[in-house]
Amino acid sequence: MAGRHSRTRRLTPTGLAASAAVAVALAVGGTVGAVHLTAGAEPARPPAVDLGPGVDPDPSTTSGSASPSASASPSATGSPSASATASPTPSRAAKAPSRSKPRTPSPKPTPSAKKTTARPVVETGSCGASFYWQGQMTANGETFNPEELTAAHKTLPFNTKVKVTNPANGKSVTVRINDRGPFIEGRCLDLSRAAFAQIASLDLGHITVRYEVLG
Repeated sequence: MAGRHSRTRRLTPTGLAASAAVAVALAVGGTVGAVHLTAGAEPARPPAVDLGPGVDPDPSTTSGSASPSASASPSATGSPSASATASPTPSRAAKAPSRSKPRTPSPKPTPSAKKTTARPVVETGSCGASFYWQGQMTANGETFNPEELTAAHKTLPFNTKVKVTNPANGKSVTVRINDRGPFIEGRCLDLSRAAFAQIASLDLGHITVRYEVLG
């Protein structure tokens, strides 16, 4: 029988270098793949921390796991002192009551001077006065009306107002001049029947009067 020859491999320096290069390449490739897998995965989120009102979050707790004392502490979740400081109650400044202030009496209205509409007297005198009642035209073109307070004078301008007073009883009447007359000696006014009746009786016919010409 023919004998079998076994070959033994000899490691040369070149072979050792090649084997080492292959091992390094495999190791680097595995590390890069692991890095890519780690980078593509979603980063782990820190667990939520339930913070009570009025407590500032601690930066150290957000980076890692939540501290049991921060989540379970009664002072951090609902402390009465924390709620009291968070919403202070407004206070009002004390004011003196209005009734304690001295009150001044309301000023009394000062009486205003009454405006007078009386016309100034430009002429006075005394003379005889009579009356007439016949229906006719007056000197200024009006129809004579014995029931109006008018009178006739020789020279006064038409529409002049004259105050006629009976000195025997103090009665007076104001008439408007709209006619001419009377043409009898001693008489200066001829009154309408209504004007004469206000200061004397019609039975007298004529009387002595005092007159004031109003401006």
